[in-house]
Amino acid sequence: MANGITTVRLSYVRERTGHALIGARQRIPAEHISDPVKSLLTGLPLDLRFRAKGQLAMDICTGARTDGAWFDFLCGDEVYGNCTELREFCEEAGQGYVLRVPSSFRLTLAPGIMLTCAQAVTRLLKDARRWEVRSAGAGSKGQRWYAWAWLGTASPRHHLLIRRHLGSGELAFRYCYVPKGQAVSKSRLIRAAGLRWPAEEDSGFGKDCLGPGQSQVRLYHAIARHTVLVMAALAICAVTAALLRDRTDTQAPPAVKPGQRPPAGPGMIPLTVPEITRLLTTRPARTGHAGH
Repeated sequence: MANGITTVRLSYVRERTGHALIGARQRIPAEHISDPVKSLLTGLPLDLRFRAKGQLAMDICTGARTDGAWFDFLCGDEVYGNCTELREFCEEAGQGYVLRVPSSFRLTLAPGIMLTCAQAVTRLLKDARRWEVRSAGAGSKGQRWYAWAWLGTASPRHHLLIRRHLGSGELAFRYCYVPKGQAVSKSRLIRAAGLRWPAEEDSGFGKDCLGPGQSQVRLYHAIARHTVLVMAALAICAVTAALLRDRTDTQAPPAVKPGQRPPAGPGMIPLTVPEITRLLTTRPARTGHAGH
């Protein structure tokens, strides 16, 4: 957004059904709040206090839980994985999480043994048999395949999930918490890690197609109102796509035996949120008028 204002967003993702934004908060820089001129120009409330991204995420999650939303796992990037306050908030609420952390993140693997994520990989995961190739979910170009490994910690509820790119070998680390009484497995954590990408899609699509980049709003309250309208529009499109998924998916089923003849036609993929948005915003052609 303009003037250094960014937004923390929460997306609700339901596997094989759909996803949509359900919460958002503006992050106002502390210097804007303390500067009376900038505060006046952006229309900030007089009682507004600075809140870091992790604290705003806690506010959004609290509101979602109050409204009855429940999540199997809360996922986020390094900004949220590094926030001790957010992790403690989730654990106190019994909320599982799969949060990305940097390679320098330190964790206790056993009493008296504390290593960074990078050190843990170097020392404990040299054996290729410790890695398993699995998909992180379907992307725009098909399944996203990576090599995965996980390590237990001194706590039976905390784990380190490591993802390695099959081509470049680049590593990504996720610190995971599974509440007591819930199943703990590598496959469950990998599925949760893969579901963070739809949230990124919601954020990018909402910002590029329906968000502040396509409007003139610049004041605090105007941005808040516009954000709510964007979220409502995306929710309508997401629900529509979910309801029409089976009716609009005409792709031929995959082959089940060798030598099976290919289908006569490839069919069409299910109706997507971007396509629904395009259909809703396209002006219908007017008949009886010459084009200019």
